[in-house]
Amino acid sequence: MPLSGPVRVLALTGLVRAVAFGFLLTVSVLYGTQFIGLSAQQAGLSMTVAAACGALGGIPAGRAADAFGARGTAVVLGVAQGCAGLFFVLADTFAGFVLAASLAVGCQSASEAVRGALVASLVEGEGRVRARAFLHAVANAGMSLGAVGGGVALESHSRTVLLAAFGTCGLLFALAGAGCARLPPTPAVPRPARLPASGMLKDAPFVLFTVLNVLLVMNDGLLTVVLPLWIAERTDAPLGVYSAILVLNTACVVLFQVRASRGTARLAGGVRALRRSGLLLAACCVLFLAASGRPAGWAVVLLLAGALVHAVGELVYSAGSWSMAFALAPDHAQGQYQGVFTTSIHLGGMVAPVLGTALILGVNEQVGWLVFALLFATAGLLAPVVSRLAARGAVSAPSPL
Repeated sequence: MPLSGPVRVLALTGLVRAVAFGFLLTVSVLYGTQFIGLSAQQAGLSMTVAAACGALGGIPAGRAADAFGARGTAVVLGVAQGCAGLFFVLADTFAGFVLAASLAVGCQSASEAVRGALVASLVEGEGRVRARAFLHAVANAGMSLGAVGGGVALESHSRTVLLAAFGTCGLLFALAGAGCARLPPTPAVPRPARLPASGMLKDAPFVLFTVLNVLLVMNDGLLTVVLPLWIAERTDAPLGVYSAILVLNTACVVLFQVRASRGTARLAGGVRALRRSGLLLAACCVLFLAASGRPAGWAVVLLLAGALVHAVGELVYSAGSWSMAFALAPDHAQGQYQGVFTTSIHLGGMVAPVLGTALILGVNEQVGWLVFALLFATAGLLAPVVSRLAARGAVSAPSPL
């Protein structure tokens, strides 16, 4: 971790925000059903609306970062997200719960987009991916700490304890936003002219990259939603192996994400990383599939092997995607492009559970896993096409009005 400088400030504020958000993710649904009286369907709908707000939050936040300065935008978002903690305290109806959850998730997504703009503004070109790796590792540690805190709070079975914790989360969000004021100034980015909303759609390399990113980022949804159901319903492995898989994944990200970012400072390195990630993620799908029908011991071995390959694939995917997101974005619109990049991550997260459960647990398990393997491999192998389009200058930046 850097001893000083803007990356350290971003890491510390990101850690505080991640702890609070990890807590909310852990307890919010159960709080809604057990203490507010929401039905399971209402709780699920609330999370769907919140996820949609998360998917949409990155683009306007990125535009605001370009137009008004990334540092000021980050401070405002911290205060807004702090209000989500207060809304959870006050919520006693379905509408209030939806509002609180949507504000929390939407501001989280927006903050991720603005963090990308801050890194682009405050860190020299070749240090950006390494900085993102630091921030990602710290955020994962923070989310884990928040989840543990949420588990402890739920064990209390006390509404008073949970309300106090929600209020504390709101304070942490606000403190994280206020901490961004310690960053160097990031004034509005000068641009040749205001870009039309459709301008980015004309940037062929970036559009193709975002499509590939949606496909590759589905690896997270497979791990967190589909895999535990797969283990429970289609393998003889004990359910406890999934806890070991999550611990393994988190440990790999926290310990090795920075190392995995080496060699990805430039676009060529990012392309190589994305290509490798596609092949590794395809291989993990094959290993997960192979666990079906095996004796419990072999199933555990194959699942852990698949989880390890997945973790390595996720590490190089993250590094490669950050590299390409920075390299393909024009300097005058880093905020906007980072916002679209963040939105593509959330879209992949929304699609993966639905598509994965439908294909793997619904249609045919072999077909489902092999379809995902094919999607991952194809997305990775198409990464060099993005590089060639950018090198030819197909459309290196959106045309101004």
